[in-house]
Amino acid sequence: MIETPLSALEVAMVQTGTRAVDTLRDTAAFARRLDALGYLRLWYAEHHHSPAIGAFPPVVLTAHAAASTSAIRLGSGGVLAPNHAPIMLAEQFGTLAALHPDRIDLGIGRGPGTFDESTARALRRGAGPTTDDEYREDVAATLRFLVDEVALGPLPEPWLLASSTAGAALAAELGLPIAFAHHIRPDNTLAALDHYRARFSPSPWCASPRVLVCVETVCAETEEEAVRLAGPMDVVKAGLLKGQSDIPFPSPEEAAAHPFTADERRALTAFRAQQAHGTPDTVVRRLAEVAEATGADELMLSTPVYALAARLRSYELVTQHATAPSARP
Repeated sequence: MIETPLSALEVAMVQTGTRAVDTLRDTAAFARRLDALGYLRLWYAEHHHSPAIGAFPPVVLTAHAAASTSAIRLGSGGVLAPNHAPIMLAEQFGTLAALHPDRIDLGIGRGPGTFDESTARALRRGAGPTTDDEYREDVAATLRFLVDEVALGPLPEPWLLASSTAGAALAAELGLPIAFAHHIRPDNTLAALDHYRARFSPSPWCASPRVLVCVETVCAETEEEAVRLAGPMDVVKAGLLKGQSDIPFPSPEEAAAHPFTADERRALTAFRAQQAHGTPDTVVRRLAEVAEATGADELMLSTPVYALAARLRSYELVTQHATAPSARP
């Protein structure tokens, strides 16, 4: 049983043998189906110059999905502050919130969205990595511009994305709800959330600590099928472990033939144990465990599997087997 509302993260994987335009078509169908299933929100992540992930601006995907859905909340998870002028973020998401009242979220993160240094510098017009102080000011300025410059009516709901204690500290200082990337750095989750709750300062945006935890979730009718579906992302992760960021997103068949090293298999097994993979009973139990351990107010599911039908089936199975109110309040 899952007592916690459920949401979804769309990473927009570009499958081997397909085009980016095919991924875009799938993201629209994906949003409509999750809306029908009753998921609370759907966020889009910002990525650049990757053969495995589409370089689709979250603000554009949000606008497109909002035009073809009716109830699900939509937004960025996240848009990356160092790559954008704060006033532009405020104008873009403020406009979306005015067009789609009470349905738009502005999730802000720090990373460059790429592992390629030249791409990161191009995004920042030649500037180097953002310092802690610069990042804090970018986030604070975006919030100020939302109120002082945009003021179109209903404002987007701001969230701060974090994968470390440093990010949690900033969310606490600014009084923002936190979306923690357990699906990326699960070893950091508990300490960072403790830090956030202990140091939280109420703000006009958020009166008390509010926690969303993102969990990698692969659900299938059998354990064997869940392992098969997780295979393509395992190949991408194994490449990242070796510093290779140019790995395409393979098919499950290609992934099954991939020669993982013993160290890679151990690392992938350890990571998977902290996520939610398997049959519906296993996944629902695991999600409930994560929610209890973290005290999450909401869980966001990230399901990077090959083929739209398999990805949607994973989300369908979770909702079918989560008997408590698992989506919109």
